[in-house]
Amino acid sequence: MTPNDQNLVILDVEESAIVKEAPSLMSYIKGFFKSSGGITLRQKVVFFRIMATMTNASMTVLKSLDALKKQEKDKKMLAFYNFVIERIQSGSTLNESLRSYYDNFTDAECSILEAGERTGKLNQALLQIADQTEKMDSISRKIRGAMIYPAVLIIGMIAVIIVLMVKVIPTLLEFFGDPETLPDSTKVILGMSNFFQAYWPVLVIGVIAIYLIYTAWKKTPNGKYLNDKMILKAPVAGPIVQKVILSRFSRVFSNLIGSGVAIVEAIRIVASAVGNEVYRQRILLLRQDIKAGKKMAESLEDDPMFPELLVAMLRVGEETAQIGNTVIKIADFYDEEVDIAIGSIQKLIEPFILVMMGAVIGFIAIGVMQPMMGLAGAIGA
Repeated sequence: MTPNDQNLVILDVEESAIVKEAPSLMSYIKGFFKSSGGITLRQKVVFFRIMATMTNASMTVLKSLDALKKQEKDKKMLAFYNFVIERIQSGSTLNESLRSYYDNFTDAECSILEAGERTGKLNQALLQIADQTEKMDSISRKIRGAMIYPAVLIIGMIAVIIVLMVKVIPTLLEFFGDPETLPDSTKVILGMSNFFQAYWPVLVIGVIAIYLIYTAWKKTPNGKYLNDKMILKAPVAGPIVQKVILSRFSRVFSNLIGSGVAIVEAIRIVASAVGNEVYRQRILLLRQDIKAGKKMAESLEDDPMFPELLVAMLRVGEETAQIGNTVIKIADFYDEEVDIAIGSIQKLIEPFILVMMGAVIGFIAIGVMQPMMGLAGAIGA
């Protein structure tokens, strides 16, 4: 046993102990309306970072929480502080308290905290989690930021089309006489307009129903797996999602190993932290391989889900007994790759949407103008 192995905090939990019966579809639908605590990634970053500063200044966890509570104004955060303070006063540790607060805190975060509590390095564990969460929040913000402008354009285009179809076009077409004499493009637009006017309540209800069914379905085990698989195979989003997953895999694994969590247990925790069911199942197979005596690089070699660069870096880390320090460099690399990919997509998607908007509105304009020009010509004659 190496000195590094002696310092590991053994947190291994057998998979059989964490396997639960798959909930039914109805249980997911009911859970859709339940409260989830409502703590954002940004609030978590602030919480962990300030807690690290206070505990580093020799303040107890309870005093630190009380100080944070006194300066907090957000109702959800106040409820959170009251809950955690009450739990700690009852004898629970910080990680136990956070585990029991809805689903706001991940297994990875709580395991790093547990390791920090056991080794007397709680402030370091809190800083690690703050840095990790801040990276994830940064990526989430960049992805949301890249999607906001295109989403606004698409929503605006749909709104304009609906107004034209329901209000403007029916009024204009009243002046054009017999519909059978209209140009083909105008007939298409007239048909779409009549359809929207007749069935818009059905369309609205249908869209809402499809959204609710899809949301519930993708939370079921089979639905989540198929949905995550489709996302990974998506032409534009797939490669970005994979880079985000690999970054999260590398960063969480590095932080867990750095906190003293055993490799087998760290991989189990990482499996639940990556946020993708396809990768989760593959990482659990990796865990089985390691328990059987294989190296990580050996298990992941030639697997298209894990690029050669990542496998090569893992191999170097295993050979030099510096796997935690090596893997964190992979996380930084994929973070940069995500930034580049998002920037490239932004440059392409916005002009594409504008062209599509111009084409759709142009088609409607031509369909309306053609009979008007014919009518003007007939009057002039």
